[in-house]
Amino acid sequence: MKPDAIPPITEDDIANYLANTPDFFERHAGLLAAVQLTSPHGQRAVSLQERQAEMLREKIRGLELRAAEMIRHGQENTVIADRLQRWTRELLLTRESRDLPVVAARELARLFLVPQVAVKVWGVDAPFAAEPWASGASEDVKAFASSLSLPYCGGNPGLEAARWLDDPATVQSLALIPLRAGAAPEAFGLLVLASSDPQRFAADMGTDFLERIGELTSAAFSRLRPVVPAAVL
Repeated sequence: MKPDAIPPITEDDIANYLANTPDFFERHAGLLAAVQLTSPHGQRAVSLQERQAEMLREKIRGLELRAAEMIRHGQENTVIADRLQRWTRELLLTRESRDLPVVAARELARLFLVPQVAVKVWGVDAPFAAEPWASGASEDVKAFASSLSLPYCGGNPGLEAARWLDDPATVQSLALIPLRAGAAPEAFGLLVLASSDPQRFAADMGTDFLERIGELTSAAFSRLRPVVPAAVL
């Protein structure tokens, strides 16, 4: 009866052996210098030790790039947070309620370098009904604003809200931020940010910051809305 054939040794077998025998190269130290590998930086042959050193340097460079990117993002976030605080401060310092929409739009444009900003608010209290920002929104745009659970970012496919801007013909990207009281389904206003740069408000951008702007604007504009009487117990 023939003995069973011995299966050939595979690369995985060799790799597992070396991984589980850490003292192998201590017993065969000469191999570290004798083994020749192809360098990724050209076709020259390098020793195993030199190749390991190259791999380590590449890993360190990758970590340095990631650290630099994290620092850059941190600096950008700090700048944004500072501008948001300054914008919020301007809203808090606005004494006349009727000036809030104008201040909010003007300071957004100034602090965040947004080329064009517009805002409309509807269902306002009677003293504000004649303000320019309280008129001009059709029932269609009101319904559209209420349908937005998140800010809309993207191009301008002839949206009505774009016509509220000073120069709608130059608009290449828009951010439309619905204004609503808390979790109410119906919006009571719409904030429009616009740019001639198609990538400024790209469809795939994150909207966390825009949502914060919407929440703060909605809270500030609560002064423009009718006071709902408390329920009688």
